[in-house]
Amino acid sequence: MDNSISFLTHQASKDRSLLDAYSQTVTGVVGTVAESVVHIEVQKKIKANDPRTRDKRPQTGAGSGFVISSDGFVITNHHVIENADSIRVSFADGRKVAAEIKGTDPSTDVAVLKIDETGLKAMQLADSSALQVGQIAIAIGNPMGLQHTVTAGVVSALGRTLRAANGRLIDNVIQTDAALNPGNSGGPLVNSEGQVIGVNTAVIAAAQGLCFAISSNLAAQIAGQLILHGKIRRAQLGIAAQPVNLSSRMIAANKLTTQTGVYIFEIVPDGNFYNSELHIGDIIVAFDQQPVAAVDDLHLLLSEKQIGRRIPVTILRNGARQVVEVIPGEINQ
Repeated sequence: MDNSISFLTHQASKDRSLLDAYSQTVTGVVGTVAESVVHIEVQKKIKANDPRTRDKRPQTGAGSGFVISSDGFVITNHHVIENADSIRVSFADGRKVAAEIKGTDPSTDVAVLKIDETGLKAMQLADSSALQVGQIAIAIGNPMGLQHTVTAGVVSALGRTLRAANGRLIDNVIQTDAALNPGNSGGPLVNSEGQVIGVNTAVIAAAQGLCFAISSNLAAQIAGQLILHGKIRRAQLGIAAQPVNLSSRMIAANKLTTQTGVYIFEIVPDGNFYNSELHIGDIIVAFDQQPVAAVDDLHLLLSEKQIGRRIPVTILRNGARQVVEVIPGEINQ
């Protein structure tokens, strides 16, 4: 009996020390990064002919963000500042300053704001390719207007995809069970060293513990381009298309590696691109010698480096395989 009590006492002591270590990690991280996490208040533009805005009262929105440079660049989500008329950023010490949009990218849901402040403490972005499932993930933000709220959990999965509001897929998304709520959007997901591993962006409302963050590597890449150029350059072909299943006979006869292709049902004739060799009814199965099985594959391949290049496109026309050429143009955003 005495041995049992001794074992339980020892185990309880061990559990307390582990809990204390975990608590110390979380509180230490929060103390380190709190001054770099901001609350974002947005006054939104009134949409014309919108019956919901007949009283002309401005719509408001809120979210989170974090400082990435000492001279006032802040990362948040595109959907937080979409249609913004004015933006104010609040710090943990109570300071409130006006912010302007430096650049925004709906396709990755990343936006960069600029505030007229210097000497700020910037957060460090970790290499998200080094993440492991099960490691600590701490989310800091302003859910439901409750400023500087902290939740903690783990990285639940890596390499997820998430569809942006404009229909494009966001790749390498981090799944976490750290609780997120409206207002957490745009805030940082950090590791046990206080480094940003992701930008909190979405919650599956019908489930518990299914929350998603844009990886820090993607956020850093997009933010860098937005700061330099104010936008993300992407290519377009001037077509409307949809996925289509290929028959086993078509696959065998044309020695294809995919079970589906991309069927062209509309072609825009005039634009900053060359697509005259494409016809309505063509099925794209490869672009620049890379297999294409879905529209998302084509979006991924239409990167900035393809703008203005003459590129071979493999199509099926009347069931027969042939190669045509296109010159992608830049999407006007």
